[in-house]
Amino acid sequence: MTQLATRATVIAGEHSLPVLPGLRELLPGGRLARGSVVTVPDAGLLLLALAAGASAAGAWCGLAGVEEAGLLAAADLGLCLERTLLIPRPGSHWVPVVSSLADGCDIVIVRPPAALPAQLRRRMEAALRRAGGVLLVAGQWPGAHLELSVGRRQWSGLGAGHGRLRACRAEVSVFGRGAAGPGQTRWLWLPAEDGAVSAAEPPAPAGRGISEHAGLQVVRAR
Repeated sequence: MTQLATRATVIAGEHSLPVLPGLRELLPGGRLARGSVVTVPDAGLLLLALAAGASAAGAWCGLAGVEEAGLLAAADLGLCLERTLLIPRPGSHWVPVVSSLADGCDIVIVRPPAALPAQLRRRMEAALRRAGGVLLVAGQWPGAHLELSVGRRQWSGLGAGHGRLRACRAEVSVFGRGAAGPGQTRWLWLPAEDGAVSAAEPPAPAGRGISEHAGLQVVRAR
């Protein structure tokens, strides 16, 4: 981890980290505040997209306990794999591993153990504030500054019994505490047909080429 001492100066000293343009309207101030904890229900594309903007700007990222993270898809969004440290199975060393990542990385992406004692959680939050990093959590973290969730999803690409899914329009909600402000909801392409994460218009009312399939809305290709 000696390279971490030479983190890019592009974002050094700033009180927040940049995000992808498509996520700016979703987040308070359009950026990720240093020292904050942000949760997403799972380790899907939204979680990695939150880190991609800062990584592309020069930030170091660390992942711990997130084995299923789609790093290749995240790399297409801008996540720099050369500045990404991956520890897929920290096991019983989860706390020291994540603490070490927080000391050297601007963004740390984790899935916490099922029962992380509150004392350890508070200790990690204090270390995060001192280091000025951002903790992105796949799952729950009591007292998180921001909580993101994905509601309705609408897939496009299927025809009448044929074709391939090409894009997903998702309803993303964010709730915050303190200075983060009230919650809000935005529609995002997650991803768009080109693989990007970007702002999307709300879907058309049901009945205009949209059908329900396995609990999801599917837009038929035209």
